[in-house]
Amino acid sequence: MTSLENTRIDKWLWSVRICKTRVIATDLCKRHKVSIDGQEVKPSRDVKVGQIISVRKEGIAWQYRVLKCIDKRVGAGVVKESCEDITPLEEKNKIALIKGGWVPRRAKGEGRPTKKDRREMDRVLGL
Repeated sequence: MTSLENTRIDKWLWSVRICKTRVIATDLCKRHKVSIDGQEVKPSRDVKVGQIISVRKEGIAWQYRVLKCIDKRVGAGVVKESCEDITPLEEKNKIALIKGGWVPRRAKGEGRPTKKDRREMDRVLGL
């Protein structure tokens, strides 16, 4: 494991196991789902110790504090030394809804949701 002064955000997301592959991490950055201290970033942006990383993934806005810059994938035990999960409790409560099986569903044959239906689903989920 290499401890660095800074590293690329896509490598860091992959190495601390937030993303399964580096390609997924890069894609999240390109789709503006990742921000550092409130500013959306490109995959090549460097991350430094102490910065707050926000990742919008699977309907939840995850937040992490960088404790150590690493660029190699590490074991789950070492991840705790590299980042701290500071996601607000409200966001973590969304996990229970999502994993609990409550997902807005439409009856078969109703077709795609209208714009009004979509807004209603977003309001219920708090998105």
